[in-house]
Amino acid sequence: MTDQDQRCCGSGVCIINQHGQCWCGQVWDGKEMVTSKLAPLDSGSNSDQSNLTEKKN
Repeated sequence: MTDQDQRCCGSGVCIINQHGQCWCGQVWDGKEMVTSKLAPLDSGSNSDQSNLTEKKN
């Protein structure tokens, strides 16, 4: 690969998809790569946290 993507953060290992998302989690905001914002969990998701609580016998 001879042409480095201009959006690369300088590490030389950026892999940026067509949506501007890098494998490391950064996102192109139009000017620079920035840390992506966390999205809230969907309340209807399958994440069952009942297995995280201690079970008493």
